[in-house]
Amino acid sequence: MLKRMKGAAAALVFFAGYATAADFPEQDLQGVIQWGAGGSTDLVMRSVAPHAEKALGRSIVMTNKTGGVGVIATQFVASQPSDGYTLLMSAENPQLYKVMGLSELDYADFYPVNMLARGIPVLVANNDAPFDTIKELVDYVQANPGKVKMGSTGPGGLPSVVGGMLSTQLDFKVTAVPFDGDGPALTAMQGGAVDFMPAVLGAAVEHVKAGRIKMLGIFDKEASPVLPDAKPIVADFPQFEKFMPWGPFFGVFVKRDTPEDVTAKLVDAFKSGADSAEFQTLLSDRGYVPMNISGEEADAFLKKWQSTTAWVAYDAGIAKKSPEEFGIPKP
Repeated sequence: MLKRMKGAAAALVFFAGYATAADFPEQDLQGVIQWGAGGSTDLVMRSVAPHAEKALGRSIVMTNKTGGVGVIATQFVASQPSDGYTLLMSAENPQLYKVMGLSELDYADFYPVNMLARGIPVLVANNDAPFDTIKELVDYVQANPGKVKMGSTGPGGLPSVVGGMLSTQLDFKVTAVPFDGDGPALTAMQGGAVDFMPAVLGAAVEHVKAGRIKMLGIFDKEASPVLPDAKPIVADFPQFEKFMPWGPFFGVFVKRDTPEDVTAKLVDAFKSGADSAEFQTLLSDRGYVPMNISGEEADAFLKKWQSTTAWVAYDAGIAKKSPEEFGIPKP
C-alpha cells in the first residue's frame, strides 16, 4: 500500500511538472539585465523584449541588476528555480569570470536562448580631450603615461579587454576609472570625469551624432556604414588585425537544466522577436551585427569567443588565473 502511495505521489509530481511546462508561461517572466540603464545591453534587451512578449503572451518585467561586472545579476539568476521564468539578459562578461577570479560561473551553466547580436568596439573621447584620432590618443598616452583617464566597466568588461589588447601591442599606460556599465561611463565622460573610453558602437553612436562626444576610431578592420568616417585602427596599427573581428555580444539565457520544452518556447519567442523588422532596424541603425542563433550553434560561438578573449586577457596581465586552469584551449 505504501509503495503504491509513493508511486502515485511520484506520478503526481511528474504530471504536475509536465503540465507546468506544457502551459508555460502561466505568469509574467523576469528579465534581469546585467548592466545599467542606457547602455548597450540595456538598449538591446529592452528593444527585443516587447516582440518576444507578443509571442509568449506574457510580460517580461525588466530589472537592471548591476554590480561586479555583471556577476550580481548572473549569480542571482543562477540562484533561481530552473523553470524559465527568470531570464539572464546579458553580455559577454561571464565568459571571463573564471580567469578574472570573479565567479565560478560562466555560460556553460546557462542555456543560450538567443544570441541576439554582436557589437563593434569604438574608441570615443570627451570633446575637450587633446586628441582626435586613435593615433593621436596613443601618442598622447605615451607622452603622458598613467595620466590619461579611461572609462571602464570593471575587470573583464569591454573597455578593460580593449585596453588590454592595446597594452599588449603598444606602450599604452592609462588609469582606468570604473562605472556600472557603458551608459553611465559615457555620461560621465561627457562631463569630463574621464578622457576617453572603449565602448560599443551601438551605445556611443547617438552621442557622437549629437556632438556630445567625439569619435577617435573604430576597433575593427573596416569602417562601419553607421559612421563611415570613423577610421579603423588597423589603418595606423596593422598589428591589431589578428584580433579581428572581435567585440561584445548580447544574449538571453536561462539555467542550463531548464526543461527542454520550456527552453523551446523561449527560443521560438526570442527568434521571432529578433526577426522583427523593428528590432532589425534598430540593430542596423546602431551598427550592431545581427546573429539570432541559439542552442549548439550559440554554444560553439561562446566557446570560441571565450578561448580568444580569455587568453588575450591573460597575456595582457589583466586576468588573475590562466585559462589553462579551466581547460580553456588556446585559439
